[in-house]
Amino acid sequence: MTIQHPPDPTAAEMAKRLPPAITRYLREADPQHKANAHDLLAAFAADATVVDDDGTTYTGHDEIHRWREMETSEYTSTVEISHVEKFDDSRYVVTHHLEGDFPGGVVDIIYRFTLADGLIAKLEIAP
Repeated sequence: MTIQHPPDPTAAEMAKRLPPAITRYLREADPQHKANAHDLLAAFAADATVVDDDGTTYTGHDEIHRWREMETSEYTSTVEISHVEKFDDSRYVVTHHLEGDFPGGVVDIIYRFTLADGLIAKLEIAP
């Protein structure tokens, strides 16, 4: 997939029409937002899986909660949605453009969401 630079001008508009579970996850994952575990987990099905950018898989609310707790960073950054793609009613790709004081200073993170019954059933994250 090609990442848009500058951000795709339609990304912000498309982001407004993302399903609530994806919107909730993106809000709770935003480094500028003080994440709430209850709100974050409410976006996921009870048996959901997350495949992190290092290839580690987390299954179920307990493991996903522990993963998010480990993901808290000592770095500060800003995030902007730079690309949104809808494949069908259950599959979406969202790209975040991050800039901050972490090594390298700039990175694009790709989130591949699969939904079931309105909740995130699988989330794959790739740099």
